[in-house]
Amino acid sequence: MDKLKLLNAIIDTAIDGIITIDNRGIIESMNPAALKLFGYEEDEVKGKNISVLMPEPDKSSHDGYIHRYQHTGEKRIIGIGREVFGLRKNGTTFPFRLAVSEVEYEDRKIFTGFIHDLSKEKAAEERLLKYTEELEEKVKDRTQNLEVVISELEKARDEASHSLEKEKELNQLKTRFVSMASHEFRTPLSSVQLSASLIEKYLQKDDRSNIIKHTGKIKNSVGHLTGILNDFLSLEKLEAGKTEINFQHFDLVKVSEDIIEEMQLISKQNQLIVYQHTGATSKVFMDPTLLKSAVINLVSNAIKYSGENTFIEFNTEVNETEIYVTVKDNGIGIPLEEQKNLFEPFFRAHNTGNIPGTGLGLNIVKRYIELMGGEVICQSAQNKGTTISLIFKRA
Repeated sequence: MDKLKLLNAIIDTAIDGIITIDNRGIIESMNPAALKLFGYEEDEVKGKNISVLMPEPDKSSHDGYIHRYQHTGEKRIIGIGREVFGLRKNGTTFPFRLAVSEVEYEDRKIFTGFIHDLSKEKAAEERLLKYTEELEEKVKDRTQNLEVVISELEKARDEASHSLEKEKELNQLKTRFVSMASHEFRTPLSSVQLSASLIEKYLQKDDRSNIIKHTGKIKNSVGHLTGILNDFLSLEKLEAGKTEINFQHFDLVKVSEDIIEEMQLISKQNQLIVYQHTGATSKVFMDPTLLKSAVINLVSNAIKYSGENTFIEFNTEVNETEIYVTVKDNGIGIPLEEQKNLFEPFFRAHNTGNIPGTGLGLNIVKRYIELMGGEVICQSAQNKGTTISLIFKRA
């Protein structure tokens, strides 16, 4: 008697659904998990044909399956298991894995079905498939853009081949580009590949937290690749003379505060960006889009090359004759002997180590500022930080 109570307790508390039917397909019992899955009360289904829980075409064919087995002994599900769909009371369907066993009980045959709900697994698979398709599309688009940039660089090299000095410079650019691209693309792509592989394993365990963590890593890697390609596109526009300048009056403080709000979100732990404006007015006449892009690049570099628990100073000044925009950090600094190459495309100082970057940012900043008639001044010392100032004449 104790064994029977134990068995009933196990069946009643089982996570998976358990259904028993007789040799005619009539439901004899359903445990609480099965009743919950299908949305029925026990008295609503007990004594009914099991096909009431099946959508078409299984609904119409089920009795034929039992009849065929009884006459031929051919097992299509019994002892094998397969994925099927169930029909809930409310008319909706859901996927589950069905395992059927045959039991001889009191001189008659009883069939027991074990039901494991696959709804979460299938939903996770669909999300992963969607993420994968989106990622493939983004990589495809970015790759096409990259091919355009590479094509333009090769064209520039060919046109300058008549000059030995120019050829030498272009070869140096190519070397830097290949080195940068091989490193900067390999790291996020490897991360994407690893995360995708791990997600497949976590799906088998229905480990939702790890699935979300690794889809986040995939998104971050795609974002990093997007940033690299945006640098390439900005450089391509500058090289082709397609960068448009739109001078207009705007509030420098308002734009600066917007930048601080945006950049503080991506700062490291306990990094604080401190902003201060000096001057009786903050109204200026420049291209706000180009200026904002340049300043975001400078603040981003300050965040990247400074450690946690540090201050980054961002100052603006408008006096009677000039406009100053200054970004100062206390980061790794730039070695003195390498500062002469600071604004060259694809150049990165040797002390940047594994910190990611394309070496295009300061080149783009300098060219944006010069398009607006300004100049860029850099003061830096290794391990003592960097200060970069943008200076403009007031219109």
